[in-house]
Amino acid sequence: MRRVARFIFAFSFLAGGISIGYTLINIGFLPVPNFILKITIVVVIGLILGLLGYSIAPAIFSKIIQMMEWVEKKLQKMPLGDLMGAAIGLIIGLIIASLLGSSLARIPFVGNYVSIISSILFGYLGISLGYKKKDELINIFNIFPKFGNKDKDKDKDKDKEGEKAAILNKETGQVYKILDTSVIIDGRIADICRSGFIEGTLVISNFVLEELRHIADSSDPLKRTRGRRGLDILNKMRKELEVRVQIVEKDFPDIQEVDSKLVKLAQLMKGEIFTNDYNLNKVAEFQGIRVLNINELANALKPIFLPGEEMDVQIIKVGKESKQGIGYLDDGTMIVVESGEKYINKTIRVVVTSALQTAAGRMIFAKPKFSDKKNLYEVNAIG
Repeated sequence: MRRVARFIFAFSFLAGGISIGYTLINIGFLPVPNFILKITIVVVIGLILGLLGYSIAPAIFSKIIQMMEWVEKKLQKMPLGDLMGAAIGLIIGLIIASLLGSSLARIPFVGNYVSIISSILFGYLGISLGYKKKDELINIFNIFPKFGNKDKDKDKDKDKEGEKAAILNKETGQVYKILDTSVIIDGRIADICRSGFIEGTLVISNFVLEELRHIADSSDPLKRTRGRRGLDILNKMRKELEVRVQIVEKDFPDIQEVDSKLVKLAQLMKGEIFTNDYNLNKVAEFQGIRVLNINELANALKPIFLPGEEMDVQIIKVGKESKQGIGYLDDGTMIVVESGEKYINKTIRVVVTSALQTAAGRMIFAKPKFSDKKNLYEVNAIG
């Protein structure tokens, strides 16, 4: 494509150069009495501009490709409802501009220019108003299916109604967030919803509820407690929180694993998966589904300690390496203290040397700030 575009650029510039050469000779700007000399001048001008077009074609083509990729990325990030509203507004604006331009095109000298300007102006106004009034424009099309289809809707089976209720409403650009069993049992999703950081609709599938019920009826006391906690969290979210919760009865009998069913449901609804499961996280990302992991969110919200900062930490156990001591912050972040083995069960002041982000969380490495004598004095002062 680049080679073809380069030759097209060169040929266009060549044709333009020949046209310019003929024009300059005909208007007398280049008075040449000899016909062969005229042809030579025209060809030379055409070749010069053709070589110019051939040389600048790669740069122009690259800029065009970059601009197209930039526009494509911007359009991919926009919700479908916004795109539809802008497209409808653009169509309406161009129709108005065409009707207006056809009547103004008869004006001498300026008629064609007025048509072009009106197309640009009304096209821009249509996109702007369509984007801002997308809900009103889309609701116009929702009027038509309401006539004469009431009896047909009653004859649909339960599974079909559940699937229809579950599919993403692309016209409004609504986003569904599908909850996994692990994130429900974890319970932090309720606190995140209460803080107002969750937008859209939380979707709870019927097979996830069934899995929670099996866990709540388990003979293992620990599993039974976790299952009942998950059910309590769901009831609390539906009754006390303002976030919208939707139960989806869509099931996939041919799929056995719950994680695979969640991935299939997310693909069907064009939704996002809320989970704490590492394996489900990777599988969903491989399938092109956006995953919201609460553990990653918690790690991102932990305070960042830079090398040289000081903190007070209680050494509670011995580290893996020789003479290391291990402590923890209030949020669970592990602190590895060099030469901290001697301060077990004591609180000392340490200086951060480095930090490491792992799959299990963030680890901070530090060393005691003072000498043994001064540190023991500070231990007594703090304790």
